[in-house]
Amino acid sequence: MMRLDKFLSNAGIASRSEIKKILKKGAVRVNGNVVSDGKLQIDETADQVLYQGKKVEYETFVYYAFHKPAGCVCAARDALHPTVFNYIPMNAKQDLFTVGRLDLDTEGLLLITNDGALSHALLSPKKHVKKTYLAYLDAPADPADIRLFAEGIDIGEKRPTKPAELVIDQNDPTHVYITISEGMYHQVKRMVHACGKEVLYLKRLSMGEFSLEDTLDKGAYRTLTEKEMNYVREYKGTYEKTEPVRRGSYGYT
Repeated sequence: MMRLDKFLSNAGIASRSEIKKILKKGAVRVNGNVVSDGKLQIDETADQVLYQGKKVEYETFVYYAFHKPAGCVCAARDALHPTVFNYIPMNAKQDLFTVGRLDLDTEGLLLITNDGALSHALLSPKKHVKKTYLAYLDAPADPADIRLFAEGIDIGEKRPTKPAELVIDQNDPTHVYITISEGMYHQVKRMVHACGKEVLYLKRLSMGEFSLEDTLDKGAYRTLTEKEMNYVREYKGTYEKTEPVRRGSYGYT
């Protein structure tokens, strides 16, 4: 059971405060009856809720692909910088958190959800989910860097990194594509630094089967496609626990 106003808010109709106004206007029906009391308890799986004559579909979990711009942090709140959630309308926020984190100055794909099982499946070191980045370096990359990445690099952790892939752009050797399968703190930047170079610009292009399209502007987000939702189900597999994992349990990239 759930309060009607929370149900409508979680379904993305409007914020809780705006829903009060919507209810007063008689725009919501529950099982055919106009309802103006947001405190009404409904069965979200059985009761039929209509808003402006259209059925409201309730989803327990939501999934967004977000194009993170530089200059915002992956946190619920921050005293110095805007957060990624400043880009998400209030009515779309449903106890959301980011799947992993990107640095303040890193751009690119960031998955946002309230599904802890998916987050765990994508971030667990046991899953080896690949993440690909575009990096601009302060000096040209060379075949020696490719070999170092393929072998695994000592970046000061208890063990070297797992083998990673570095592909050099044929048109500009200072532009490289890096694919890693783990999430050590600042891993990409530290691996590049260990090769005697520095990262000037970093953008995540993909995470597993989820990719950033050119059509998604910086600061914009979208719901996952049906094909991507099939990947969600595959990643979650037999996971039954759906409590959100602790935010920030895996390092920045």
